[in-house]
Amino acid sequence: MKSGWTLADAPPQTGRVAVVTGANSGIGREIALGLATLGARVVLACRNPQTSVEARDDIVGKVPGAELEIVDLDLASLDSVRAAAAEIRRHHPRIDMLVNNAGVMRARRELTPDGFEMDFGTNYLGHYALTGLLADRLLAAESARVVTVGSHAHRAGAIDFDDLPMDRTFSSAGAYSRAKLAQMLFAMELDRRMRSAEVSAISLAAHPGGTRTGVMREQSRFLQWAYHAPSLRWLTDRFIMDPPDGALPVLRAATDPKAEGGEYYGPVGSLGLAGPPVLVEPSVKAKDGDVAARLWDVGAELTGVTIDLG
Repeated sequence: MKSGWTLADAPPQTGRVAVVTGANSGIGREIALGLATLGARVVLACRNPQTSVEARDDIVGKVPGAELEIVDLDLASLDSVRAAAAEIRRHHPRIDMLVNNAGVMRARRELTPDGFEMDFGTNYLGHYALTGLLADRLLAAESARVVTVGSHAHRAGAIDFDDLPMDRTFSSAGAYSRAKLAQMLFAMELDRRMRSAEVSAISLAAHPGGTRTGVMREQSRFLQWAYHAPSLRWLTDRFIMDPPDGALPVLRAATDPKAEGGEYYGPVGSLGLAGPPVLVEPSVKAKDGDVAARLWDVGAELTGVTIDLG
């Protein structure tokens, strides 16, 4: 796991502005730390003010002089997304990197304040709206990147446009895999549209494999124990990574000069669950342009946000 691409292979990011959602914990915090280490000014766009401050202070302790700012963002609420985007826009005429990282995996069916199924509303619709509201700032940068954090789970996802609320078919695993598939479809469709608009910005995706993060916090005690138990490290370290390693595919997608739009990065080893980051192949589902275009229209309709790429 120590061989292969590491942060030392990334070029300096001095002078660049990066927005990272969910940067207060887990992979998001490590992404923010990595970008700050490389010299970027990082906006920590997070739901929990207390842990956001803790994350900022932790990163500054590790990277003296790091340029960090905190913006309150609850992706489940479109009002919060609009307010966060407005605050970011006030301070930044351009954004070089947008890392759509934050995510939830609910154990039971819940609705967002706007009435959407929680996983879909947060992981997909919230990020769709945020990307759209920051689109002009991304296009103002010389070569911006939008990196969507996907998941292996997207391969099991299915999108039933006749049951978006999932009031008939909800399961925790089904809702999460659907939301991650939606994010993957969005990442690929965004890049297609960027290419069509002939802009310099690109859209990529990355997944952290099996990583010990807070996304499991609402799952069964057994699953939480299996992921995190020190006594099982001899076994689980073969296919579950800690956040610093899980963040590397995202950091590579965000910074590797050779990375191209539409690419997908993830761990190389053990069923794609652990190991250094490499270029990997998304599922056939994730590349379905017809479904992606329909989902894009759903995003625009439900959020009221149109993504203008000029």
